Amino acid sequence: MTRLPSTMKTLGMVVLLQAMMAPLYAASPEPARADSDWILARLVQPPPARTSFVELRGSKLLKKPLRLQGEYLRPDADTLVRQVAAPYVEKTTIRAGEVEIAREGKTPRRFSLARVPEMAALQASFGALLSGDRRLLEQHYRLDTQGTRQRWTLTLTPKDPLVLQKLEAVTLYGSGSELRCIETQPVNGESQRTLLAGAARAAGTVYAPGALATLCYGGAKAQ
Repeated sequence: MTRLPSTMKTLGMVVLLQAMMAPLYAASPEPARADSDWILARLVQPPPARTSFVELRGSKLLKKPLRLQGEYLRPDADTLVRQVAAPYVEKTTIRAGEVEIAREGKTPRRFSLARVPEMAALQASFGALLSGDRRLLEQHYRLDTQGTRQRWTLTLTPKDPLVLQKLEAVTLYGSGSELRCIETQPVNGESQRTLLAGAARAAGTVYAPGALATLCYGGAKAQ
């Protein structure tokens, strides 16, 4: 029986291992990249819709960030409601270009969105996001998408110079079809993070800013 040289044996083993591992490589394709059209198509939520939120607000006037929790509601296509349940009760309703803020024990305040252009842009962007209207969204923002379909970010940079005086950008963090967190970066002051849906539920009684930031980024931050 003819013996193969040791180098030939080694080469044969390498070829055999490659053949055995080829199916493993084929079963693990590169994760699909996310794009804005793919993301917007999965964020569509026809009214009525609602989602829980946890929000952390930082301020130099506060010893520690203020943690808010409640719900966002969209009873119809023209109305957005933000209902704070703790640490106080407050309901903000945006409808037909008007804002009403009703806090428990106080007289409701009403004003026009025209007085607050950054709020008007945010309200329009929420409506565009929930309806999947890219054209409307791009009227107010430049879009930049990063990451894969498993972990993605969509950054909205305002186009309006008046809005840019107060708001640098809004970044959405998501995982698959779930929008998990919205990070708002004002020109002056600290970033504000709003955890939504699964991230808000996972927050539980978490109050530490670092832990909440991890929940915001951890399930969605692009690599």
